[in-house]
Amino acid sequence: MTLDEFLRVGETVDIGTHTFDPESIKAFARKYDPQPFHVDAELAKQSVFGGLCASGWHTAAAWMKCNIETEAVTPAWQGPGPKPEFGPSPGFRNLKWLKPVFAGETVRYTRKVLNHRPLATRPGWHVMTIWGEGHDSTGDKVLEFESAALVKAA
Repeated sequence: MTLDEFLRVGETVDIGTHTFDPESIKAFARKYDPQPFHVDAELAKQSVFGGLCASGWHTAAAWMKCNIETEAVTPAWQGPGPKPEFGPSPGFRNLKWLKPVFAGETVRYTRKVLNHRPLATRPGWHVMTIWGEGHDSTGDKVLEFESAALVKAA
């Protein structure tokens, strides 16, 4: 098995769903993004959104949770050498919140590893580029971004 096969390079992988219930929207927002349309359903009705919606940061955090919990979509390592290990992310680019995620909505998340390359400064490590997306129940894209993550691969 190659590293490309293990990472499923070029393949869009379903990594799970998250339902944004009103209480979790408000709890996240009170802690991290306390804007009226995220913390108060009545004030949200009078906002540009017209209803309580999740913080974009909440939708991105839910993508990350689904991504971390996707061991099941990563193929079993079949050598050579030790199983690759996922490491930290040096950041992301082009984060876009394309459509509000309203209370009660379930978002389906995907990722696609676009490529990877060895790091000259850290032997044994690669940096991979990932495309992340979230789609609501109508199929509309609500979130997209490009991210990088390190992978230890012999």
